[in-house]
Amino acid sequence: MPTIDHGDVTLPEPGWCTGHAGHIPGYRVDLTHFGTQHDLTFEGNTLLVAMLSQDPFATVAERRRTGLYVELADFSGTLDPAEVRQFAATLTVHAMHLRRLADDLAVIQAEEGGR
Repeated sequence: MPTIDHGDVTLPEPGWCTGHAGHIPGYRVDLTHFGTQHDLTFEGNTLLVAMLSQDPFATVAERRRTGLYVELADFSGTLDPAEVRQFAATLTVHAMHLRRLADDLAVIQAEEGGR
């Protein structure tokens, strides 16, 4: 992949990475592998986004390990009692999904070893 500061950079791509089709040349330290994006929603509104990520050239060594990138969306609304219950149920389902992603991440990190 082209970079501003190191020219073309070749790096191994983890099996879970979705590719770099939209890559815009930047600094090598900013190269990131991303996995499948999981949009966790409520009534069509995104509450949070989660995906595996890895920054192979990060300046902080721990950031070079695969992690789960999580981004909270800007959701707000006034809910009636039934909607609050539905919202709570939705959050419970999303929490289970996040736990499964954590399990997947633990397997990937174990395979990575001490990197």
